[in-house]
Amino acid sequence: MHVKKGDKVMVISGKEKGKTGTIIAAFPKKDRVLVEGMNLVKKHMKPNQANPQGGIVSQEASIHISNVMLIDPKSGEPTRVGYKMVDGKKVRVAKKSGETIDK
Repeated sequence: MHVKKGDKVMVISGKEKGKTGTIIAAFPKKDRVLVEGMNLVKKHMKPNQANPQGGIVSQEASIHISNVMLIDPKSGEPTRVGYKMVDGKKVRVAKKSGETIDK
């Protein structure tokens, strides 16, 4: 996957197009990610220990990985991701600026 938990991303297609957010969770086997505040859906919850009232709750639904793009740490624009070997470690590199993403 070209993005991981904690990355700042921009949604490039769908109803949330152009918005930015942070990745809450990544699901590599399904090629999907949860982005903070994006793709909100209403979910009917039964009363339980955590939520004794129950009712209708808004929560994030997953977005396909192809619909998000990593934000370049240097310019703040969406960029593609490349990979490079640095000191025997594979690190992610922003294609636009050449800046390394992994520290």
